[in-house]
Order: sequence, then C-alpha cells, then structure tokens
Amino acid sequence: MIGEDIKDLLPQRDPILMVDALLNVDGDEAQTSFTIRPGNFFLTDDGLLEVTGLIENIAQSASAFAGYKAKLASAVEPPMGYIGEVKNFRCHHRPQTGDELHTFIRLGTEVGGVILLSGETRVKEEIIAETQMKISIQQNK
Repeated sequence: MIGEDIKDLLPQRDPILMVDALLNVDGDEAQTSFTIRPGNFFLTDDGLLEVTGLIENIAQSASAFAGYKAKLASAVEPPMGYIGEVKNFRCHHRPQTGDELHTFIRLGTEVGGVILLSGETRVKEEIIAETQMKISIQQNK
C-alpha cells in the first residue's frame, strides 16, 4: 500500500491536502512527503508556509498513517481525524515554495480513540518543526 494514491488514505482534498505520499511505515512509525507548491492554502504573500500549515502537515501525516492501517484492516474509506491538542510545538524554520517536507510520525498510547503522537518535519536533513499532538480518529462504519 505504500505508494498508493494518497487520496485513498486521507479524507482531505485540495486546497488543504498537505501530504503527497506515504513513504514508509515501520511498526508505530511512518514517514510522509509533501512539496510546497505555489497557491498553497497556507502560504503567505512572501512564499513562506504558515505555522498552521506545518501543524496541518503533521496532523495529516498521522491521518495518512491511520488511513494506511485502516486499509490493512479492510476499511473502504479512510478514517477522519481531529486535532484535540497540540503540545510543545516548535518551529525552527518556516519552509518556502518548492521545499519538500519529510514528516516523521511516531504513535504513542491510544485511549478511547485518542492517540498521543510525536511529529517531526524536516527539509533535507534540517529539523524545521516538531510537536506532540493528541488526535481523535473516527473510524468509518
């Protein structure tokens, strides 16, 4: 399923789709990629990605991971995820148009459908953002 159309793993669509591909899944860890293109919903006038765009990229990366797991369990549609909390967010550098983001997700504990996770986004080898989140995943029936 890696390399599958990302729209099969995520409920989000343009103009707010913030993940291009699920690159790797290994146990409770996953990696996604996303290239920032002109006209992106979260771009500022000077071509930099808003901090909210970085948060959304991390959340959608987690959602793609959840969609991948749901597909393995024979789900027809990807689950819907909602950000419940963002903790310890740090933006070290805002990326710009043309940058390719690589986001790494590590799942933690899950209680009552709420997952604690950590996310880290890089451009090349530079860590540009990191956070912890609580995300509620709503499985489709």
